[in-house]
Amino acid sequence: MRVLVVEDEPMLAGAIAEWLREETHAVDVVHDGAAALERIGVNDYDVIVLDRDLPAVHGDEVCRRMTESGAVARVLMLTAAAEIADRVDGLGLGADDYLTKPFAFPELAARVQALGRRSRPATPPVLRRAGITLDPARREVFREGRYVPLSRKEFAVLAELLRANGAPVSAEHLLEKAWDEHADPFTGAVRLAVLKLRRKLGGPPVVETVTGVGYRIP
Repeated sequence: MRVLVVEDEPMLAGAIAEWLREETHAVDVVHDGAAALERIGVNDYDVIVLDRDLPAVHGDEVCRRMTESGAVARVLMLTAAAEIADRVDGLGLGADDYLTKPFAFPELAARVQALGRRSRPATPPVLRRAGITLDPARREVFREGRYVPLSRKEFAVLAELLRANGAPVSAEHLLEKAWDEHADPFTGAVRLAVLKLRRKLGGPPVVETVTGVGYRIP
């Protein structure tokens, strides 16, 4: 998934981002509300991890503007305030979930994963197609019972191809979902990841190139 972390404490923001990247998500990081609104207007995020007490533009205002604009990204709001009234206020502004600080990183990652599932059409928890089994929770891939070790990017690309249920997926979509905003679209990163993925999955070839469109697993 593509995730935006909005947190004004750089060390905490970095720690959250690294934890989520270990979960194979593509993660962008900003430290104030104005920058968050700018990124949300440009990129298609699945989940926003949003600190409530932000400089420049408060987290409540970010959430309100997202709701008014019809943004589809799910919002996990973070705050040091543990009062029920604070949580109710945040949810009333359009947040989808609420997590108080301090929190455990595994819980945050689980909540992000759950929100991500809600931001997409329903898909099975374990993806299966063409003899391939991908378990997002365990981050494991098997082909015809053989374990396939994949890098985080290869895993994310394969997950997107499987979720498409046989439809072609563009390189632009794969770049959007598996890489962060620092990825150069002209580096051929997607083509290289697909090449490595094909090699690791082995024969017979299962990832097809659809000329002028992208890739698919029929």
